[in-house]
Amino acid sequence: MVKIKIINVGTNKESYFKEGINEYIKRLSPFASVEMISLPETKLPFSPSDAEIKAGLEKEADFVLKNIPPSSFVFALCIEGKELSSEEFSILLQNKMSSYSSFTFIIGGSFGLSEEIKRKADNKLSFSKMTMPHTLAKLFLAEQLYRAFSIMNGGKYHK
Repeated sequence: MVKIKIINVGTNKESYFKEGINEYIKRLSPFASVEMISLPETKLPFSPSDAEIKAGLEKEADFVLKNIPPSSFVFALCIEGKELSSEEFSILLQNKMSSYSSFTFIIGGSFGLSEEIKRKADNKLSFSKMTMPHTLAKLFLAEQLYRAFSIMNGGKYHK
């Protein structure tokens, strides 16, 4: 069974996001085991300088990197990443499953991800050029993972 780890920086306070995420994780359970880790976001001043943002991202990166399994294929979710259709995402995962049994998806906090994480990622993925809260990105990811596995397995969910 495929192992998926979703690492996000920040907390999820809204119950409606939690409910949606949990629903898609439950639907994914026949295809993959999913572990979710929420790491604390670095507290920064109201209008942080570029140096303060960079230092905060580097601190968060230390926590993130410690939670990536050594043999996992790593996706960094970032605006610089490539946008894929649901079908393309499903094909990408299926192709990588011949070499990997573990996938890690990293979702940054308010200021994104450090350059170190982006460099170490095997793939950079973007859901949109628009900015969205990390909790919405997490829900979107959970849904797209379920959709990808549904496509791979000939399910009726994807139309």
